[in-house]
Amino acid sequence: MSTSPRLNTTTAAVSSERIWEEEILPRLHEYIRIPNKSPAFEADWAAKGHMEKAVKLIAGWCESQAKHIPGLKVEVVRLKNEKGEDRTPVIYMEIPGSGDDTVVLYGHLDKQPEMTGWRAGLSPWEPVREGDKLFGRGGADDGYSAFASLAAIRLLREQNVTHARCVVLIEACEESGSYDLPAYIEHLAPRIGKASLVVCLDSGCANYEQLWMTTSLRGLVSGNLRVDILSEGVHSGDASGIVPSSFRILRQILSRVEDEQTGRIRVEGLHVHIPHARREQAAAVAEVLGEEVYSKFPWVPGAHPVTTDRAEQILNRTWRPALSVTGVEGMPTLSSAGNVLRPFTSVKLSMRIPPRLDPKAATQALKQALEAAPPYGAKVTFEGEKASAGWDAPPLEKWLEAATHEASRAFFGRPFMAMGEGGTIPFMEMLGRRFPEAQFLITGVLGPNSNAHGPNEYLHIPTGKKLTCCVASVISAHFNR
Repeated sequence: MSTSPRLNTTTAAVSSERIWEEEILPRLHEYIRIPNKSPAFEADWAAKGHMEKAVKLIAGWCESQAKHIPGLKVEVVRLKNEKGEDRTPVIYMEIPGSGDDTVVLYGHLDKQPEMTGWRAGLSPWEPVREGDKLFGRGGADDGYSAFASLAAIRLLREQNVTHARCVVLIEACEESGSYDLPAYIEHLAPRIGKASLVVCLDSGCANYEQLWMTTSLRGLVSGNLRVDILSEGVHSGDASGIVPSSFRILRQILSRVEDEQTGRIRVEGLHVHIPHARREQAAAVAEVLGEEVYSKFPWVPGAHPVTTDRAEQILNRTWRPALSVTGVEGMPTLSSAGNVLRPFTSVKLSMRIPPRLDPKAATQALKQALEAAPPYGAKVTFEGEKASAGWDAPPLEKWLEAATHEASRAFFGRPFMAMGEGGTIPFMEMLGRRFPEAQFLITGVLGPNSNAHGPNEYLHIPTGKKLTCCVASVISAHFNR
């Protein structure tokens, strides 16, 4: 393949700074104000209109970029499901390029719910900029992605740097497990073509000092576990000691799945063999990050992680299953809790599963462990809600390894680092199956204390600006490989 002019890094950095300050950040302020919660958290999302407002905001800015990116086509694609109901829309963009290759860039625009605990002066739906940080729900996860994707291509066009054809996909269902996305991928497959490079801007970075590439993602199995022991609540003084507590039964059942002393998952069907290369990678990252592996979390005074081995901490959050209880029903608030033995306890379970594990098999293994032989003859049910596969990147080709090193050194001043992430991006597993020969640059701005999904979420603005330049640099290197 013929070579094209190289990206002037100084010019690109200046241009990215200008585009972010003058165009992207004002739009992100508007975007943060829109409570476009993902369908899993807003059943009547279509009627409320927040998702549509976010789509129009982002698509409108993207359309305006045609004056900078000749040939850009922007379309909001809308499909219906089997019941005739609207699926969440997808913003689909095409940018013409040279050669017969395609680069796919991906992000999403739906958001997690509000979450409590925002500090004074901050809120999920009101943007606040404090120095390098833009606070508010969704700016970093993942509202910036559409803007940064087109800005990266714009940097190339400004310098007449040749690149391959690009396709940008921005979905609106990622935080709900991307259940609408397969239909869109199937529908758009002829238009997407064959991708040789996939760029995803929905991942994390372990620090803000260099470019980080995600090499694996955990999957997710979630659902509701309910224990019923009575048909109605009764006086605890009358029943306790005879009727077992539904909470105690639930604790007993959860201990089948998780060792409460160590957090290790006891269901062997939820574990996989960890490749040697990923263990080496974890050790290298632990050496670079040091205490940052765990110190980034908002510990209460005196608290500490489950292990002091930093490489094991990394493997725990990237290649091992882990259980979180994320919600509860059947318990009154403290102010209204009387002396009553409650009839049931129900909790929402979030089980992160390792890459390479079939999520359907994982769901079945978890359900079997929870429901088998209920203590005291209680009624125990586990109803699965989400089952998303993890992902393990293919071996890194030499051109991409060199390109990411060059980009990271040029714009961050340090070499790039690679590591797995503990979260889930279902789209990566879908594309991995559809394009088995493609290379992947999975990265993002979710670094220390950015707190995606939680209170005080923020976007680290300098990282967004530098990451935009890095994406442009890698797309240029892809054409010249």
